[in-house]
Amino acid sequence: MAKAAFLGLGVMGYPMAGHLAAAGHEVVVYNRTAEKAKKWTAQHGGSHAATPAEAAKGAEFVFACVGDDADIRAVTTGTDGAFSTMADNAVFIDNTTASADVARELYQAARDKGLNFIDAPVSGGQAGAENGKLTVMCGGDGDAFGRAEPLMSCYGAKVTHMGDAGAGQLTKMVNQICIAGLVQGLSEALAFGQKAGLDMDKVLGVVSGGAAQSWQMENRGTTMVRDEFDFGFAVDWMRKDLRICMAEAAQNGSELPVTALVAQFYAALSHQGFGRNDTSSLIRLLKR
Repeated sequence: MAKAAFLGLGVMGYPMAGHLAAAGHEVVVYNRTAEKAKKWTAQHGGSHAATPAEAAKGAEFVFACVGDDADIRAVTTGTDGAFSTMADNAVFIDNTTASADVARELYQAARDKGLNFIDAPVSGGQAGAENGKLTVMCGGDGDAFGRAEPLMSCYGAKVTHMGDAGAGQLTKMVNQICIAGLVQGLSEALAFGQKAGLDMDKVLGVVSGGAAQSWQMENRGTTMVRDEFDFGFAVDWMRKDLRICMAEAAQNGSELPVTALVAQFYAALSHQGFGRNDTSSLIRLLKR
């Protein structure tokens, strides 16, 4: 069993770290709010540390699931960052959804210190994290991926090496661009059906068996028609992810007209006070 650390115990990181501990790995956790780290150790065992560096001291594998580029820099190369104390040739696995640029930057910073870095954003939401069924998209060196894959499989049902550093984050951008358009289309369809007076449970039962079927329809359709949005992936998190997608598109010359429009809709929801609602709350804007 490996000596590991996990940095960031949010709605995703908390259960992900739990799966590592349940598999028998020795896990030290760090969270900016120390009370959550204490709660995790009370539930899963292991130990908690006051800084990323302390948590990562001598670790063979260090995982992180934090907020954005600035946060992942802080826990790796910042003051008391993990890169300063990890074991030689250890692997840092970044499950944060961040930019491809920061993934490449930290990959090189890790290599300069004799370490390995894998950008490994995840998809599947809170339920996927809790059930250990996440999809994990990885960029970095193949040998480091091979060493880390068994541990990532503790919380990932599908763990795939996508290519060089940054490839994991670029793949996650493809994922988020797909979701943005799908949720908006689903919102429009369901709002249309409701205004047409249809029995939406029957509608969803019929169309989900045909070409319109999607994960979003299967998992969010019924809750959307009932105005239930207190779960899953938050609007404000999606806004951050789409900003990353738009910035990358500006660099590589891609056109994202639908994504740009949906990003504006999510901004409107956030400004109305719904930033912590699930991303499926786009339908709110169509029910006024």
